[in-house]
Amino acid sequence: MTRQPGASNGLYGFEYCALNYFSKEKNAYFLSYLSSFREKLDSITFKTCSMPTSLNDPSHPDAVIIGFNHTHPHSRAFSKPDLSAWIRWNPSRSGARNPERIRDRHLMLFYRERTGECRTYIFNLATRIVAALREGHWIPIGEVYTPEGDIRMFDNKDWLP
Repeated sequence: MTRQPGASNGLYGFEYCALNYFSKEKNAYFLSYLSSFREKLDSITFKTCSMPTSLNDPSHPDAVIIGFNHTHPHSRAFSKPDLSAWIRWNPSRSGARNPERIRDRHLMLFYRERTGECRTYIFNLATRIVAALREGHWIPIGEVYTPEGDIRMFDNKDWLP
C-alpha cells in the first residue's frame, strides 16, 4: 500500500484505504482493492481516504470483513479521527458467518519511512489497544481512552521503537 503513487509523499501525499477479510473456506486473509477516494480534498494538515463499506468478492462468498487498512503519507501515528473509529465501525467483533471463531475488528496503519522501512500499527476496535509491529510481534504501545480518540501511551512505549 505504501508504494502507491503519493502514498509516501509526506505533507503533499495522500492516503489509500482497503478492507482486509478472512475466508474460512480458504483459511486465508485477503486485502480488497485499494481506494484512493477522498472524503475531501487533501490539504497539508488533514488527510483522508474513504474506507470501503462493503465487499464484493464472488471468489470468496464466505468472506468476513475483519479490518480496515490505510496509509499515512505524513505521520506514523494514528490521528484522533482514526482512533475514534471504534464508534463508527460496529460491531467491534465479527463472527456471524463463522461462529466458532470470533475475531476482533481492527484498523491498521502503514507508514513508509524515508529509508524505505514500513512501520505498521494496529488499533483493536474491541479492546481499544494500539500496538506496533516490531520484529514480527505485536507490541502494545497505548490505549485509546475516550470516544474522541485520545490515546494514553504505555510506559516507555512510543510510535518509534
